[in-house]
Amino acid sequence: MKIRYNAPVTLTLALACCAAMGAGILTDGATTRAFFTAYPGLKSSNPLHYIQFFTYILGHGSFSHLTANLSLLLLIGPINEEKYGSLVLFEMILVTALLTALLNAAFFTTGLLGASGIVFMLILLSSCSNIRAGEVPLTLILVALLYLGNEIYSSLGNDNISQFAHLTGGVVGAFYGLLRGR
Repeated sequence: MKIRYNAPVTLTLALACCAAMGAGILTDGATTRAFFTAYPGLKSSNPLHYIQFFTYILGHGSFSHLTANLSLLLLIGPINEEKYGSLVLFEMILVTALLTALLNAAFFTTGLLGASGIVFMLILLSSCSNIRAGEVPLTLILVALLYLGNEIYSSLGNDNISQFAHLTGGVVGAFYGLLRGR
């Protein structure tokens, strides 16, 4: 029996997140702060600031944060990668990361860290897996109500989690699923 690298985008993202966590542990968080956090603001003269609009999805604040994201990423990422293709999934990840970072930088004063928005994009995207022309799957509506409703409710508290990133990821996933799911 042979082990197959069956979902290259999903697996590479997961491995990169693990490598970023390892680097963060070895540097006492310095690499996470320097390379894997997207900071607010859009007027930085530092080119790294704009690279962080993509790399923040690799950084995680703790091992439990990493494992929570990787558990769902590895569960639903390969299914979506098989349905939409590796290149399209990579595009979706980049668009979700960039859109979330830009909106966060423009409207919030906190940084972003982690792949939660990507995971929420994949959750809503997977709900569109059996979409047909002229129909909206009931599963998409129910998942959107459950996941996004919970994020809206959770945003009323102060838990140091960016529900905004989750919401943005979910909206992007639903958009792509409805657009490309047919």
